[in-house]
Amino acid sequence: MSASILAHRDRMELDNGMQLRLLSALEVLQARREAEELAQSEGERALCANACLLARALEAREGEAVFSSGGEVLSALRVEEIAALAGTWSQFNREENPALTMGEEQAEQLKKN
Repeated sequence: MSASILAHRDRMELDNGMQLRLLSALEVLQARREAEELAQSEGERALCANACLLARALEAREGEAVFSSGGEVLSALRVEEIAALAGTWSQFNREENPALTMGEEQAEQLKKN
């Protein structure tokens, strides 16, 4: 994926040598669809969605995916790890891609914070 036209950066380095990358709209839709297939109840939906998002966003330093699927993420990581990584990705995405309805001044202020 090429760099976002709105984001200043498309990858974030993590302390463990891995990185999170921003996802395209198509990748987010694919993650949601995969999560719908994995979740067997309403209570599982958020965890599965986060796992599927991480399967696409979490990469080794060389740019290779760490996990091949959301199911693999669920098998390898604890719930707390999935929640923390998904929260980090969400914050990174908000910082780099402020809402399009936001004024330019508001968006720049958000990016500074």
